[in-house]
Amino acid sequence: MATTGLQHVAAMYAGVVAPPLIVGAAIGLSAKELTFLTGACLFTAGLATFLQTLGIWKIGARLPFVNGVTFAGVAPMLAVVDSTKDKDDALPIIFGAVIVAGLLGFIAAPFFSKMVRFFPPVVTGTVITLIGISLMPVAFGWAQGPVPDAPDYGSMKNLGLAGITLVIVLLLRRFTTGFVKQIAVLLGLVIGTLVAIPFGVTDFSPVGDADIVGFPTPFHFGAPQFAAAAIVSLCVVMVVSMTESTADMLALGEIVDRPADEKTIAAGLRADTLGSAISPLFNGFMCSAFAQNIGLVAMTKIRSRYVVAAGGGFLVLMGLCPMAASLIAVVPRPVLGGAGIVLFGSVAASGIQTLVKANLEKDNNVLIVAVSLAVGLIPIAAPEFYHAFPETAKIILDSGISTGCVAAVLLNLVFNHIGGRKDDDDVTAPMEAGGEIAEQRVREGSSAAGAH
Repeated sequence: MATTGLQHVAAMYAGVVAPPLIVGAAIGLSAKELTFLTGACLFTAGLATFLQTLGIWKIGARLPFVNGVTFAGVAPMLAVVDSTKDKDDALPIIFGAVIVAGLLGFIAAPFFSKMVRFFPPVVTGTVITLIGISLMPVAFGWAQGPVPDAPDYGSMKNLGLAGITLVIVLLLRRFTTGFVKQIAVLLGLVIGTLVAIPFGVTDFSPVGDADIVGFPTPFHFGAPQFAAAAIVSLCVVMVVSMTESTADMLALGEIVDRPADEKTIAAGLRADTLGSAISPLFNGFMCSAFAQNIGLVAMTKIRSRYVVAAGGGFLVLMGLCPMAASLIAVVPRPVLGGAGIVLFGSVAASGIQTLVKANLEKDNNVLIVAVSLAVGLIPIAAPEFYHAFPETAKIILDSGISTGCVAAVLLNLVFNHIGGRKDDDDVTAPMEAGGEIAEQRVREGSSAAGAH
């Protein structure tokens, strides 16, 4: 149980520590504060995993689910950071929004489990793809270095370290199997850090300054603040997170031969949302199910929820050991950038896998994906697009995930639900506008030849 529980932790560790690293770096936290934030997210991920696997009352799907910080919240949280003049207020505003979103999600869980039909693969696939694409600029920024104003920012040295780390991860994924293959990203970070030592970009002081034992003091970064725009943005993220968790529960239920019914989904969503609402108390972010661990369950055939609960116990212990959490602060930004390309790209690829199931041979679904992706990519492709809008609106609009999700849901309603009309016409050679005309001419030519 201990070794298989640790394997689950290894598979999702990089995914848990990435969001606090991204947000903490954007705020400008010191290495010590960044270590604290990372440890807090590990601790709260463990608590959320306990809720999901062991469960209390009608809370928890009681399936082998690992919960951790959701990637979906990163882009909206960065938008909050960018729009906050005093960066000391950024985390309290984020925490306040997560608390409200979590509580509202907890109340909505039983109703949401009945509305799954409004979130088909065409919607969830689009949103997950946007999550990965929206995070790619973060990986590219890491690859260039920690400080944009630094003389070596974007230097060959930094880009070389990022490239080396990327190659290491790819080689490990290609030529290893089993446990080693599952922790390829983690091993890539370790090896990349060792390679970076001779270049003088590795700082081990965070480990020396960290305590062996510590506790994530409640509201360490200040009492939560409640800003309307941030709350709306994180509520949209909560809808995305609940949608993804629902899909994960359905998938995992099939893998463990215990199909997730409406009651199970509602209980699982309560665990997700309650875990998210409690998380800011200990300085953590929004929690959600980790899809990569579902793949681990399918691969190992170890289906016991108590194994995953053991993994949650290790997460709690790591959160209570600042020295363990500080190890991630040692990893140079370029090394993180190289691993981040794989990590964030995998999220986008997961979305594309979902879109494969979205019946894209239908005209309606092609339009939904096309327009939703375009709307979601606006903040990335044209960062100043919404410059004339009020600051409160920009917090929501500057999150491509939020706007893309809203667009996908609304377009799906318009094209596939409202009015009871659903266009089942297949897309005819979408990349060749004249395909039908050419085909018609061939038929006409054949008829003429036959007549002669």
